[in-house]
Amino acid sequence: MLIQIALLTLLAIVAVILIIDMIPMWKDWFGRIHIGRMRNTDEWGESITGLAVKWLNHTPTIKLTDQTRLIVIDMLRGNYSRSSIQHWQEAALLLGISEYLKQHEDKGVELAVTKYLEATFDRKGQWREKPKHVDGAILAYAVMKLSFVDTDRYKEALDYIWAMIKEHIGEDGTVEYRKSMKDYRYVDTVGFICPFLITYGLRYQVDACIDLSVKQIQTYEQHGMLPNYGIPCHAYQIDSDVPLGLYGWGRGLGWYAIGLIDAWNELPSGHQYKEELNNCVSRFAHAAIQFQQPSGNWNWTVTRKESITDSSATATLGWFMLQAASIPELTVDCSASAEHAVHYLMRVTRRNGAVDFSQGDTKDIGVYSNQFGILPFTQGFSVRMIQQYNVRKKNGTRGK
Repeated sequence: MLIQIALLTLLAIVAVILIIDMIPMWKDWFGRIHIGRMRNTDEWGESITGLAVKWLNHTPTIKLTDQTRLIVIDMLRGNYSRSSIQHWQEAALLLGISEYLKQHEDKGVELAVTKYLEATFDRKGQWREKPKHVDGAILAYAVMKLSFVDTDRYKEALDYIWAMIKEHIGEDGTVEYRKSMKDYRYVDTVGFICPFLITYGLRYQVDACIDLSVKQIQTYEQHGMLPNYGIPCHAYQIDSDVPLGLYGWGRGLGWYAIGLIDAWNELPSGHQYKEELNNCVSRFAHAAIQFQQPSGNWNWTVTRKESITDSSATATLGWFMLQAASIPELTVDCSASAEHAVHYLMRVTRRNGAVDFSQGDTKDIGVYSNQFGILPFTQGFSVRMIQQYNVRKKNGTRGK
């Protein structure tokens, strides 16, 4: 009798473990039924924007591991997922919603953003929980882009970000990804800090911010790009310029793209650095377009057509192309590239408006996720792109 009870208990435990392993697979399978059925860009924009607004204050759980078997062990250890979202993911959602609010008067969305701001900042305009890493800068940039809010009320928080970035400036005069990684420069950092530095520097007349932003971009272009192809490696060693990680990591191209294009966008015409960044934009546009696939996407390894498509790379590079199209010599090619990216993203959007097939979070230099699903970062940049894309389409205009 005791043996039978023990066997039944063991079978029950095994069944529970198997069910827990299967639940994420079932959820993905069910979510992908009738994927890509949006009829036009207006409908798609409305769908993905509504979900982004919902996620701003109620974000989905982000997986920490790529494990798909015996995940109950990671759950028990607290290593399977995180309920809190990273600053760069929050920032993307906020940037997308900000673009939406530029085109629409929507009190409900404004209330959702206000709720988020109240949860993020105290009454003095300081962070309730101060960012410890430089990815906080892209969130600060997203806050500064809100047009319906007097964002100067958060100057204390913005000042903190500038002070924190200065603490991360290394011996070569560029910004470190982490203080514990002083010898490396990551492509991610270009996207994290450069748009904030330009915006903060212009608003509060801090020239050192603008100088640092341009230096970060130019130095990465000088030391972190694949010769003859113009695509970035994941990171490089500052003393030897030895490349680290992968040349052609899709989201790495995306990080460089958004750091460059938003920094360039924030500079006014006639600024001393405008033409320099203009040339950077032109070089990178030509480099990235050659790796866009016929279906409109970029893959997670952009140099391999056999690798899996990555919606996060496609959304960020699509945003870059949409902005770069305002440069006359790039208008035709970049406009076409952005349009192809939009139609790819429509085809990988679930019924509930979630853009699918984004690569999971990177574990380390050269250690990339093999899981592809939903990512708030991708959602935000898809919203950002489609809002401006639809306005330009209706107005028959190109460029800013």
